[in-house]
Amino acid sequence: MKIIINDSQHEAAQGDRLIDVARSGHAHIGYFCGGNAICQTCYVKVLEGAELLSPPGEPEKAMLSELLLAEGNRMACLATIEKPGTIRVLSAVEEVKRMAETDPLQLPAYSAKMGWEALVAFPATIAMQFERTLEGHLDPLGILRDMAGAVIGAIELASALILGSKAGEEPASDCCQGQTGEGCSCGSATANGVRRAA
Repeated sequence: MKIIINDSQHEAAQGDRLIDVARSGHAHIGYFCGGNAICQTCYVKVLEGAELLSPPGEPEKAMLSELLLAEGNRMACLATIEKPGTIRVLSAVEEVKRMAETDPLQLPAYSAKMGWEALVAFPATIAMQFERTLEGHLDPLGILRDMAGAVIGAIELASALILGSKAGEEPASDCCQGQTGEGCSCGSATANGVRRAA
């Protein structure tokens, strides 16, 4: 099945979380907490295929306001692909980037809305996180490992971008036996553990 994240197509399977598909494809979705439903940086707006995803559970309902849920927003770390088909999402960070590039005057209103909606959900979010902690669902060492992995992934992505590759592709010098340039067409599915963009 295909999933389109920020207009870039990725392969996915039933049972995959949106955040895992995004991370493996180097899509522009935040994941500072490593996908542990803590940091709220993985907001995405589902533009197509919402019915193919798991329904929002209690953690997502606690962390997203009713308005954000009604607008099709989900947390990529909690939304799981349940049915085959096409899913198209736009991450919050990509939405802000596009707004800054095309209509920056909308940024203050967007920021105010997102800030207000986070404030509305804050009491439920704190209560839910406290309950998760008491029930032993949060592993502090595991979360730190996941956060370190997220930072390392961001550094790897930044390095690839600095070296001139596109997101989701390895730098040209790593494929085609060292040949460089836009004409690289080795066709390898993966190299250095990085999936090539479709």
